[in-house]
Amino acid sequence: MTMLDDAIYGGVNAAVLTPMTPDLAPDIALMAEHCRWLLANGCDGLGVLGTTGEANSFSVAERIAVMEGLVEAGIPAAKMMPGTGCAALTDSVELTRRAKALGCPGVLMLPPFYYKNPTEDGLFAWFSEVIQRVGGGIKVYLYHFPQQSAVPISLGLIGRLMRAFPGTIKGVKDSSGDYANMKAMIDAFGGDGFEVYSGSDEFLLRILREGGAGCITAAANVNCTAGGRVVAAFRRGDEASAEAAQAVLTATRKVCTSVPLIAGLREIVARATGNPGWRTIRPPNMPLRAEQVAPFLAAFDATGIGALKQAA
Repeated sequence: MTMLDDAIYGGVNAAVLTPMTPDLAPDIALMAEHCRWLLANGCDGLGVLGTTGEANSFSVAERIAVMEGLVEAGIPAAKMMPGTGCAALTDSVELTRRAKALGCPGVLMLPPFYYKNPTEDGLFAWFSEVIQRVGGGIKVYLYHFPQQSAVPISLGLIGRLMRAFPGTIKGVKDSSGDYANMKAMIDAFGGDGFEVYSGSDEFLLRILREGGAGCITAAANVNCTAGGRVVAAFRRGDEASAEAAQAVLTATRKVCTSVPLIAGLREIVARATGNPGWRTIRPPNMPLRAEQVAPFLAAFDATGIGALKQAA
């Protein structure tokens, strides 16, 4: 058995895009359709309402409506890891309680990100308060993304939280791009069942080999077929096939991050579905400029990922 086998969300998880209607409201029906496609094409789980899902562009009421709407549309709550970390403690509590009530096994929680340079004691107090108010019954995955939040999650903080809330603090998504930090988390806490997920596709095979649980990535919206092949080959011990699939995964990641990531992913999905509505995005994010689109799509196609086929 490996962490891949034991982890709740082990394998490939998409940081799911949130499609929008022309008036910039979440398009829950289209999002559910995309989630079904992801689960059928290599994804093991769905990180909804994270950074790629533009969660912090939405109100708490809108985020709850998305979670509830996806479950009502038949997306299994057991596959969902909603993002519930907000600047306001009470917002995080409300979202986490709703995810728990819907039956989600865990949530991905940003630290409070408005005030910069909080102390470890302050962060410990914040997470502690959220967990105590929610009252257990749902796992918490910490979201380490210092480039975006400006609030890193240290090994010391993880250790304190795990000791204070054993069984509740279940893992981390590390979007720092620093593999040494991911490996340090695995070495320090992996033996205690702590699930470490890479936020970048390029590390999927490496993190699986070294005891991590998999990945939660933006590019999985468009490259999950390759990610699924990495996981399948890893499971059967086929190193050559795993390396080949990882090479495609890494190449797609490089292309997707060559432009503003969310806008680029929307462009790929719009082409794959034939639905231009995927290009709709909430300010301050913006769609790709017209002159960016053709070279970006050509570079994506050159990775060897193959044609994406989604229902229109």
